[in-house]
Amino acid sequence: MRYVIIGAGAVGATIGGRLSEAGREVVLVARGEHDRALRSQGLSLTTAEGHRTLRLPVVQDPAELGELRPDDVLLLSVKTQDAIAALDTWAVAPVAGGGTAAQRLPVLCAQNGVEAERLALRRFDRVYGICVWLPSTFLQPGVVSARCAPMTGVLHLGRFPQGSDDFLSEVRADLEEARFSAPVVPDIGRWKYAKLLGNLGNAIQASCGPTPHPAKAALLRRAIAEGKTVLAAAGIESATEEEQARARDGKVEDTGPVRGGSSWQSLARGTGNIEADYLNGEIALLGRLHCVPTPVNDVLRNVANLFARQGWEPGSLDIAELTELVDQAVARSARG
Repeated sequence: MRYVIIGAGAVGATIGGRLSEAGREVVLVARGEHDRALRSQGLSLTTAEGHRTLRLPVVQDPAELGELRPDDVLLLSVKTQDAIAALDTWAVAPVAGGGTAAQRLPVLCAQNGVEAERLALRRFDRVYGICVWLPSTFLQPGVVSARCAPMTGVLHLGRFPQGSDDFLSEVRADLEEARFSAPVVPDIGRWKYAKLLGNLGNAIQASCGPTPHPAKAALLRRAIAEGKTVLAAAGIESATEEEQARARDGKVEDTGPVRGGSSWQSLARGTGNIEADYLNGEIALLGRLHCVPTPVNDVLRNVANLFARQGWEPGSLDIAELTELVDQAVARSARG
């Protein structure tokens, strides 16, 4: 199999680089300055074992590859806000022997949130979800760091919306040889909704910074409690905290410096967009569908989007100010 990594950022480049080191064939898909850096200088990858530079094929779009191969695996690792454009581009790519990628090739979705798989299923016949636990950093073109040990990350795999198959067994074997824990689960949605609850704090980190603080932890607990209430109202199950802890126990310890997560990194790179609509916004959407107020997550989504639109420095909002905004929203919601 050849892995085509659509979105060679922190997660995509780490997975692609590790697969390449394990002897698997990999193509990275990138844009702009990142694309130019990867082509000219290679992928600068740092893991717990150290730093190295990997020279991998890099393309911007399917046309550079010509006809896709029947054994290609598309691994979609762009942020969800960029997923529609990427899916539309790759879905219509021709495959050798006839048909398109959407008709013949599998696509694995490695995003935070739960929307990317649904977007892919509108276009692709075979869609798989990856629940990603892979602390990694991408702040400058061509340079990625992922310092967890002894495994580089935990990647739960499952067919979407449910089930598993022999193909996933092959992917699991490849990922495990590439130093990932890659459990195959029949209920990938449970794992991705559980990860979504944890990611509700990405907006707090992006706006107020990644340094731990009791007030940040308290606000995250409020966002998660609101999220759990919404999921219960929607009849959606999620993996328990105990299940998640067991899946990571003894497998992934971050040995690198404290860095912001994916949303903080989007602001630091000045991308102009952020994934809050598909994290806190997912809770807001479900809340509106099931008549559950979501003032905490509404504020977090709005603030994160404001930071992205205005280009404000990540972490520049005091946590007391953000908490006050949330308290005001909660009070207004209580008054009806």
